Amino acid sequence: MKACECVIFGKGKEKMNITILAVGKVKESFYRQAVEEFKKRLSRYCRLQIVEVQDEKTPDNAGDALERQIKAKEAARLQKYIKDTDYVVTLEIEGQQPDSVALADKLQRLGVDGTSSIVFAIGGSLGLHEDITKRSNYRLSFSNMTFPHQMMRVILLEQIYRSYRIINGEPYHK
Repeated sequence: MKACECVIFGKGKEKMNITILAVGKVKESFYRQAVEEFKKRLSRYCRLQIVEVQDEKTPDNAGDALERQIKAKEAARLQKYIKDTDYVVTLEIEGQQPDSVALADKLQRLGVDGTSSIVFAIGGSLGLHEDITKRSNYRLSFSNMTFPHQMMRVILLEQIYRSYRIINGEPYHK
């Protein structure tokens, strides 16, 4: 995956590393095309990396114990890519629901405060294990509704792109 250098404030000096860390692969070609389009658009603003870890198959009617084991295995895979210095944003239905301007403000403040690496963590079909949510610095929700995990990557990338447009005073659709 190609990385790109970030200009968080339009000055050309600040660099932000953004990682989308997700359980499972994007399978449908239309989602892959959308991800590639936003990677291209974001290339002028940040160093972007997308890391996919293997998901566990969840049998129908899996009990609570099996679901906890599955989430724990996926969490162990995710944790390999989270450094102590990363600012971790978990996508959780119970998280904060900022509007686009507030999310842009949050990203800008992180850059001003010296954060150089943000990891956005997206869980598998069962969600994120508590080991990952406990590590979270910020819990983000886009809605109380549930979305397909592949679609969520596209939505997240679009909102990161929109944030950079706002931060840099560039036009965006409201």
